[in-house]
Amino acid sequence: MHPSYIEKVLRLRKLFGTDGIRGVAGEFPLDKKTVYAVGQALGNHLPPGPKRIVIGQDTRESSTWIAQTLSAGLHASGTHTEDAGIITTPGIAYLAHSKKFSAGVVISASHNPWQDNGIKVFGPDGYKLPDETELEIEKEIFSLLAGNASPGPASASLAADHHLHSAYVEWLARTIASPGRLKAVVDCANGAASAIAPEVFRISGVNAQFTHHSPNGRNINKNCGALHPEVVAREVVSCQADLGICFDGDADRALFADHHGKVVNGDAIMLLMARQLKQQGKLANNTIVATTMSNMGLEIALKELDIRMLRAPVGDKYVLDEMKKSGAVLGGEQSGHIILSREATTGDGLLTALRVLDIVAGSGKSLAQLVAGLKVFPQVIKNVPVREKQPLKQLPAVQAAIEQAEHELNGSGRVVVRYSGTEALARVMIEAESKEQMEKHANAIAQAIQTTLGA
Repeated sequence: MHPSYIEKVLRLRKLFGTDGIRGVAGEFPLDKKTVYAVGQALGNHLPPGPKRIVIGQDTRESSTWIAQTLSAGLHASGTHTEDAGIITTPGIAYLAHSKKFSAGVVISASHNPWQDNGIKVFGPDGYKLPDETELEIEKEIFSLLAGNASPGPASASLAADHHLHSAYVEWLARTIASPGRLKAVVDCANGAASAIAPEVFRISGVNAQFTHHSPNGRNINKNCGALHPEVVAREVVSCQADLGICFDGDADRALFADHHGKVVNGDAIMLLMARQLKQQGKLANNTIVATTMSNMGLEIALKELDIRMLRAPVGDKYVLDEMKKSGAVLGGEQSGHIILSREATTGDGLLTALRVLDIVAGSGKSLAQLVAGLKVFPQVIKNVPVREKQPLKQLPAVQAAIEQAEHELNGSGRVVVRYSGTEALARVMIEAESKEQMEKHANAIAQAIQTTLGA
């Protein structure tokens, strides 16, 4: 899917970003009236027949009332809801498909701070909704709001069904052959993994020491988890563990640390997994799918293994789209979203962690040794707050700075400038053999954006 198409979709959509609806809890579009309308509109767009939705949530203090309000809107549309309680985003994707629900909804803002929240929707196949469907639902949401439809009851009561939780835990625990004698430090980010990971790792026989697994509603992602992998990296060295694992708030991604305390990101994990799948003869078409943000070093390392790397726009749903087109069974993002399409319909941090543990234990080598083939090009990412998301090609000063960077790098680096799909940010990414060139061009482009669109 071409990046210009993604930019067009993001401009058309007012509520849905690349990962559902997200904002400050209690404020539009996550005020009670709008959340209720989201429930109504979603219920009205479900396939004909009995309508059942499974709902899950992360550990933010706002997640419960948002889930209850959404459920009330769903009930108004004739939809029955079942509550999976605190569970990861991929847990809801798994349940939606395996338990034959009409859809699955998770209340989470992923890696965002506790004040934010979000609504993510999965179809009955376990995949995120197509952009076109999200646009249709958006239109109905605005129609309901414009019509001043009664908000109905403030909320609907929800009681978590432990059988739903157990079904996901048991499925995950079956995905690892043997963790051997590995010792892992696991950072749950005080998020959804706190309710799942300890049970999964215990059943799987993993010798794990858990940290940041005591959520209080406001400490999700705070100085921990995948936003701060250096924290678990320090703990690995302190505990003399074999490796560290850290999740984000909804545990759809995972980052790692080796026994030296060096952070191991999604690019390195894709290299690790691609090599093993190729050795096993299971890497379909000798192809993986990464994104525009993945380092050139990954592309070079894969080429040496005779593995082709395709690039998709940022967002795991777009990675998955490209995987379907190319027939690839492995894809992911530098941020730690890893999609193993033979096993799951979306990125799953816990599944990724178990797979990595399995590979490391089976190899007899350390994680550091297994990813040593990745030589990373210097890379910088600058986030620029913007007041609006105008098409970048229509901004002469920004285009001039981009073209100047591309001309001077002359094939020895990469320039990627895009808008965030979930926040009011423009992201400037530069890779170059020279750190000085990298910083120079990143600063120039960021300054051009700041001057033109700065918030």
